[in-house]
Amino acid sequence: MSVATERSALSSVPMLDLKAQYSAIKEEILEAVHEVLENQQFILGPAVAELERNIAAYCGCRHAIGVSSGTDALLISLMAEGIGPGDEVITTPYTFFATAGSVARLGATPVFVDICPDTYNINPSAIEAQITSRTRAIMPVHLFGQCADMDPILDVAGRHNLAVIEDAAQAIGAEYCGRRAGSMGHYGCFSFFPSKNLGGAGDGGMVVTNDPVRADTLRLLRVHGAKPKYHHQMLGGNFRLDTMQAAIVNVKLRYLDQWTAARQAHAKRYRELFEQNGAVATGAVRLPYEMRESRHIYNQFVIRVEPRDDLQTHLRQCGVGSEVYYPVPAHLQRCFEAFGYREHDFPNSERAAAETVALPVYPELADASLTRIVDAVGDFLAARKSAWLPHPPLVDAGGILNGFPAECSSPTSISANL
Repeated sequence: MSVATERSALSSVPMLDLKAQYSAIKEEILEAVHEVLENQQFILGPAVAELERNIAAYCGCRHAIGVSSGTDALLISLMAEGIGPGDEVITTPYTFFATAGSVARLGATPVFVDICPDTYNINPSAIEAQITSRTRAIMPVHLFGQCADMDPILDVAGRHNLAVIEDAAQAIGAEYCGRRAGSMGHYGCFSFFPSKNLGGAGDGGMVVTNDPVRADTLRLLRVHGAKPKYHHQMLGGNFRLDTMQAAIVNVKLRYLDQWTAARQAHAKRYRELFEQNGAVATGAVRLPYEMRESRHIYNQFVIRVEPRDDLQTHLRQCGVGSEVYYPVPAHLQRCFEAFGYREHDFPNSERAAAETVALPVYPELADASLTRIVDAVGDFLAARKSAWLPHPPLVDAGGILNGFPAECSSPTSISANL
């Protein structure tokens, strides 16, 4: 029996195990659900207002507006700014489709800026060159649980009078220089999709803001622009957060910091194990890159390895779950062909899409499972000696710092934690 076959015969290690999370808080969840069923206030009931207060406090913001999904959080924020046909929004091509999709859905144009290859977040130094008279907003994404480098983004946005809409769908609780994700721009957008660090039992989302006027606009937009009822002040939509979802997320919010600490501990253990097997020193595996003065919440633990697809096949044979975020960057999506982007326009995003894979990092993961995952990766690399050759630099020209572009790696804010 091969090593892979033998290991697959053991209990598998899933990419995510929501049943383990639920079993630990089952009684509290059922109690919260029962309360909603008893009061029968399913639309914008008391639990929604309670969650809005709790999320606002958790994120360090004055206002929070519950909405129907993370996608709708982005959409309603763009709508609140009046963004539409003829407008441009600057964002990253290496993200979930909803980021650029929400822009295009309103008839506006997503203008892409490549990522820093270390953090996978938008490169702040490349934003200003893409600003035109049609630019209305910048939408940075805090990918995988780590905030984008926000100070230079906020600086360029302020100088050009642009709105900043933080796509923090994967980053609730993440911090940048002492500030929480979502609290730094004009809007912060969160998702409660079940697989997120803070997930519901279906779709749900939240927008946070410190601006009372923008908060009132968001509240109006989520109920078809009606105030009072049946009197419509603007064209909005049905963007309301279900009371049932709010009740469930309220329970889970109590445990979020505990779960985040467990994810961070797993990330630390991964680093130790990969360093012990030599994969880091040889450059066969690149581990997540943590910024200094930040709090990475590890919504995903993403490594870079070649050949990625073959590794994922091997992990599957070993009974180890994994996921690729995201195999096709936004600028190469078929539905965006009209924007005129081509292959090689954003090499860092394209290379990340081809080389990265996320490993399990959910809070309930056992140490033995972490060891098994790293051993499986090590077995794969040992069988492919060529994969142990160091990675070439992630860019072909320009300043290189630890294999990364110098403009993406500030010595004052980035820790070489590879």
